[in-house]
Amino acid sequence: MTTDQGFLADCRARLAFDLLANTWNSVVVWALKDGPARPGELRERIGGISQKFNGLVTRRAYGGAPPRVEYGLTELGRTLLAPIDAFGAWAFEHGDEVMAARERHERQPGGGPSPRGRS
Repeated sequence: MTTDQGFLADCRARLAFDLLANTWNSVVVWALKDGPARPGELRERIGGISQKFNGLVTRRAYGGAPPRVEYGLTELGRTLLAPIDAFGAWAFEHGDEVMAARERHERQPGGGPSPRGRS
């Protein structure tokens, strides 16, 4: 018997899905698409910052008084711009359909929000 092992923990496709599933990765990459930003600028754009960027974002500290920090995209981070843009376009085109389906499900008896990890 053969087993499809296409989504093992070290599978490249799974790693890519995990990167996009992380709340901050896509948001921070997109917020930095036009160039580096200081932490305060990022907070204004996205409401908070996680320090776990998985090689997608670089943090650069500058000396001086007061010291300052700037975040920018790595080359790896820039490679995610096109997929994030495509996903955003899909969400813009189909978001109303997804929301309508969610509302229909929640109106069904026992429909309510599903517990995390279940569909």
